[in-house]
Amino acid sequence: MNLRTPLKQARGLGSAKHGVMHWWWQRLTGVALVPLTLWFVVSLLGMIGAEHAAVVSWIQSPVVSLLLILLMISLFHHAQLGVQVVIEDYVHLGWLRVLSLVLVKFVAVTAAIAAIIAILKVSLGL
Repeated sequence: MNLRTPLKQARGLGSAKHGVMHWWWQRLTGVALVPLTLWFVVSLLGMIGAEHAAVVSWIQSPVVSLLLILLMISLFHHAQLGVQVVIEDYVHLGWLRVLSLVLVKFVAVTAAIAAIIAILKVSLGL
């Protein structure tokens, strides 16, 4: 005889109320990556054979620096969101899931900060 109410049996199995925001961020970063990546690839292809000074000069443009920073933020956030979904779906041990999620977030944030600092150093001539 089961004395649990249907609510008690369903508790913890429903929506955590954050999945929609995760879905929207993944779509938003994905859409942002399309033009940013196309711009970046076309720009790099246009600089084939360019001197180091020309590439540095290109990065020192405020618009280019801003677009590169936006590319890095979108890229690492989108990657982190995608890997998070894979971990949540396929890692079943609770402690390993939490550890993996924390590690992925840490790596994404660290890599994004390192990329932004590198862009700013070149942009500001440091």
